[in-house]
Amino acid sequence: MEKALFDDLLQSLKEANTIAREQKPASRRFVVKSPNVKAVREQIGLSQSEFAQLMRVSIKTLQNWEQNRRHPSGPASALLQIVSVAPEVALKTLHA
Repeated sequence: MEKALFDDLLQSLKEANTIAREQKPASRRFVVKSPNVKAVREQIGLSQSEFAQLMRVSIKTLQNWEQNRRHPSGPASALLQIVSVAPEVALKTLHA
């Protein structure tokens, strides 16, 4: 590895460490808000069991999301956002 590339990588790791320790703010921050799970489910007219099956999660997980005991993260949150914005496309794709 070139010395310049190695030095850049090392500097990036040091900066990441200071951000992780909250000694320096991150230059960018992305916050993805999850839509109201119950509202999304009711919008497309599915029961809890049908929607849980569509989302590939257990019904207990879906109930926890709907009652705000837990919140979907990562891919589940992104999929919920897609379902809320374009339900026809999402349903057609997920049922294929």
